[in-house]
Amino acid sequence: MDVLTIWLAARHREPWPYYALMATVGAVIGGYITYSLARRGGREAMERKLSKRRAAKVSKAFARWGFSAVAIPAVMPPPFPFVPFLLAAGAMQYSQKKFLAALTLGRGIRYTILAALGFVYGRHILRFFSKYYKPALAVLTGLAVIGTVLSLVQYLRMRKA
Repeated sequence: MDVLTIWLAARHREPWPYYALMATVGAVIGGYITYSLARRGGREAMERKLSKRRAAKVSKAFARWGFSAVAIPAVMPPPFPFVPFLLAAGAMQYSQKKFLAALTLGRGIRYTILAALGFVYGRHILRFFSKYYKPALAVLTGLAVIGTVLSLVQYLRMRKA
């Protein structure tokens, strides 16, 4: 989503706030789905998805920071783990309104910054990718394959346990 937002804002410069808004809306919908599933499943669902140690660590951070425990990770770029905070918010029955406000604020800031960077530095970004698109595509494809394999291995490990 990050790369697509930057690319769209770089390619079609004038509606860059629209791209930031649409990326935010999509991220909020996806985050809300994760939150609502964890809300139904409770702590048990969170502990199934995360290790007990990690679930306890995220729960402790969430209990202490609440709103900020959703808003700040929502701004952070990958590979910062964001899903555990969505799961914790749902599992701990955090208020829907506060959750949506925190998620919208965090993702809104993130995608506005990314779209603005695409708007400001768009020509340079497009020039770089038009010149080096084959190596960049190969690296991105390789990273996607590695991520898929690692995710599959992790899934199979969790399934065995």
